[in-house]
Amino acid sequence: MRFLAALVLGAGLLPAQEFASRANAYVDSWVRDGQFSGTVLVMKDGKPLLRKGYGLANREWNIPNTPETRFRLGSITKQFTAAAILRLAEQGKLSLEDPISKYYTDPPPAWEKITIHHLLNHTSGIVSYTGLPDFFQTQSMTARKPAEIVKLTQDMALEFEPGSKMKYNNTGYILLGYVIEKVSDARYDEYLSRTLFEPLGLKDTGYDWNNAIIAKRASGYTPDGKHAAYLDMSLPYAAGSLYSTVDDLARWAEALESGKVVSKESYAKMTTPYFNQYGYGLVMEKIEDHAVVGHGGGINGFNTMLLRAKDDGLTVAVLANQNGPAADRMGKDLAALYFGKDVKPRQALTEVQLPVEKLDAVAGQYELRPGFVLKVWREGNRMLTQATGQGSLPIQASVEDQFFSTRVDARLLFQRGADGKVNGVVEQGGRRIEGKRIGD
Repeated sequence: MRFLAALVLGAGLLPAQEFASRANAYVDSWVRDGQFSGTVLVMKDGKPLLRKGYGLANREWNIPNTPETRFRLGSITKQFTAAAILRLAEQGKLSLEDPISKYYTDPPPAWEKITIHHLLNHTSGIVSYTGLPDFFQTQSMTARKPAEIVKLTQDMALEFEPGSKMKYNNTGYILLGYVIEKVSDARYDEYLSRTLFEPLGLKDTGYDWNNAIIAKRASGYTPDGKHAAYLDMSLPYAAGSLYSTVDDLARWAEALESGKVVSKESYAKMTTPYFNQYGYGLVMEKIEDHAVVGHGGGINGFNTMLLRAKDDGLTVAVLANQNGPAADRMGKDLAALYFGKDVKPRQALTEVQLPVEKLDAVAGQYELRPGFVLKVWREGNRMLTQATGQGSLPIQASVEDQFFSTRVDARLLFQRGADGKVNGVVEQGGRRIEGKRIGD
């Protein structure tokens, strides 16, 4: 009886061994479909239920991912930046109500009402530099200092009155890194290392400088298996520059909520939902009616997710070195599985060859939302799709009127009207989207 009790997760949920088996089968189904390469950790009260690497950290050398592999975190970095700001506030070195003009040299007049608080929860109204139309195509390879990054958008009109709305904003977190440097008189990476990483024993966490030799660092890949485009790592800075492992992230998440990083009062501020359930570098949500805090990340070649359910003692970390929706979806689904939801592996799909007349029947344009159109066409015996503003992707038939992609998480179900002709499509990838056929 004691042995059986030790295997039970709690709250009448799955036994630990069954959870591990089902969770691994679920992750394997993403790997099978070419949608995931990375590392997964599901931890309950400090003990791993699933801790495993999948796919390759480096595809040229055939080096596998392991729990010790280091991944770029993208925007998971923001909670580290927010915690650093709150520590400085606790020390009386700044106030969250301080205007950014107190620290940033030569701010535009429109920034007069913008405070550190507004930067932390994305309510400043400042234009995000990563949203510039040509940023990733023309500017992402150029090294810049923090003030130079801010200057990319500082003279643009605010998108809304500070504090009135929320819009995700990387420029705001660049400014927060700038404030950390001004107040601490130390470089951002040095300050985080000295005050956060070293005291907490996060030996596998740091700033991912391009020229640094970082042991066990994963290479990043596109959904179709190519090397991700180069990004100068001075640019994500305090908004997305860190690397870590699943183990270090679990230590961090537990330390942050326990009061080892910031005070309980400061953590309460971090986890107060202001707009869109966003706090300070953390997002609050419910998964199967359980309170969860966390954040995801996306950067060239990497997607990430870190979730913490305090009341359940649960931590989920998913780090992927392949762009796509897998990290976000898997992190939330693994938490849901732990909480009792019947999460099943992805349905396996096999390509079938259809005659060209059946392929031509689905070719056309489908409006998924105003101004966003999915184009479908045939080239020889191959079908391709392209959404507005995106590159083209090949799709494969599984049965008549149903297609899937091996490069992204997309499954298309074409619908027919009473006349037997295709008149619409349902996209069933990361979310369900219906579109009507137009232009025929």
